[in-house]
Amino acid sequence: MSQAIVFGGVTIDGDTLRDRAARAASGLAALGVAPGERIAVMMRNEPAYLEVILAADRIGAALVAINWHFRADEAAHVLTDSGARVLIVHADLLPGIAATVPPGVAVIVVPTPPEILEAYGIGAPPAAPPGALDWPGWRDAHPPWTAPTPPSLGMMLYTSGTTGRAKGVRRLPGTPEQHDSARRIRNLVGGARQGMRTAVVGPLYHAGPASSARVALAQAELIVVMPRFDAEALLRAIEGYRLTHLALVPIMLVRLLKLPEAVRARYDVSSLEGVTHGGSACAPEVKRGMIAWWGPILSETYGSTEASLIAASRSEEWLRFPGTVGRALPGTSIRILDEEGRVLPPGEVGEIHVDSGPNALPFTYHNMPEERARVERDGHVTNGDVGYLNEEGYLFVTDRKRDMVISGGVNIYPAEIEAALITHPGVLDCAVFGVPDREYGEALVAAVQPRPGAAPTAQGVRDHLRERLAGYKVPRRVWLVDDMPRDSMGKVFKRRLREAYAGVTA
Repeated sequence: MSQAIVFGGVTIDGDTLRDRAARAASGLAALGVAPGERIAVMMRNEPAYLEVILAADRIGAALVAINWHFRADEAAHVLTDSGARVLIVHADLLPGIAATVPPGVAVIVVPTPPEILEAYGIGAPPAAPPGALDWPGWRDAHPPWTAPTPPSLGMMLYTSGTTGRAKGVRRLPGTPEQHDSARRIRNLVGGARQGMRTAVVGPLYHAGPASSARVALAQAELIVVMPRFDAEALLRAIEGYRLTHLALVPIMLVRLLKLPEAVRARYDVSSLEGVTHGGSACAPEVKRGMIAWWGPILSETYGSTEASLIAASRSEEWLRFPGTVGRALPGTSIRILDEEGRVLPPGEVGEIHVDSGPNALPFTYHNMPEERARVERDGHVTNGDVGYLNEEGYLFVTDRKRDMVISGGVNIYPAEIEAALITHPGVLDCAVFGVPDREYGEALVAAVQPRPGAAPTAQGVRDHLRERLAGYKVPRRVWLVDDMPRDSMGKVFKRRLREAYAGVTA
């Protein structure tokens, strides 16, 4: 099967991409990267990122994906803790972290493509510092790697926490059966098939989009790499390239639905066969709106960095049980446990623990084996999510345990409030979090980014929520912000919001 990778006005055939990756693999080996070691990458989405993924796989190295939104100290922690031997970084991102790159780490600079410079409003990046290698010239100076390809270690991703340092989730070498099962599960959930036409939309530093990109590299005849999510640009790509499969996140669905009706009607999306979404909670109104627009082709997925894919639900299942993220995938076990580790019956909320069985490679927390033991109970691990199973075995995720706010002795989960708040016609983006309060212990704050041209008021926001939620869930404080510190996977940096809010109220 021939393959084309489209990026802006450039089309690269799959054989060329793989030849470049094989040359990069030789170069990485020449730098001393051995199987089982780690390579760090800090880039936005573009074809060279796919080359890095394939090159790491060719030599059996784990790819440490660094969120390009990270500040210097955050990136430095990942580089130091992971022990990466090489950092591959876009030219415009290097100045922000150059001073904190650990000694001995080889730096390879990838020229920032014009498409990314334009998409993000970036001026011409500075020249690479002395000693840094230039990706295209360095790559092409090596012969293609010809040694047998070992089993992939995939990506070593760092989980973000509200407190403390992020932990590196490192995959251990798995059995051939585990690798085969993981591939089957990814295809089952996304409906992937040979010859599909797809797009890389979400950031490749995140597990979901990276996994979808690997599936696409293996099976798609066409891959459109988007430098940045833009709702109308995605519709244009769906129509122009007759895309069949997509993997999105809820904030992208929100932005698509908030396009003017005339813009939405302008594009033909009938080529779509299967669309998955996951990564964060999706408001029921948003899900219904997308099904009404695109048809019953949406599948919701639920997973974690540690356990990989855990559950999924098709449109018809979600319509039967609105709000569910689905049932356990074949081979996966889900338990809801209380604080004492007892299994709770259907309908009762507790911490979600899962055993992925053969569907995911075993993992540990890099340099923190004690943390790996702490999150496991009877072979089931947790990432701190809270939820319940209904009588039919469908899973409902209520929130992150660490995001829970205790106000006046009552447990409040921000995700429920955010799902209601995002439906306000004047709200473009939002996040709810807790801050210290002398009377209640914690008080709810709703950070609201207005839609362009809209001017929502604090009272209007609260009135909107009171029509949908119990009174104690309505934030006492509404904070209007110009921008939301959200990464391109849709994750809000709530720690940064709390810091900024503390500065405003100080």
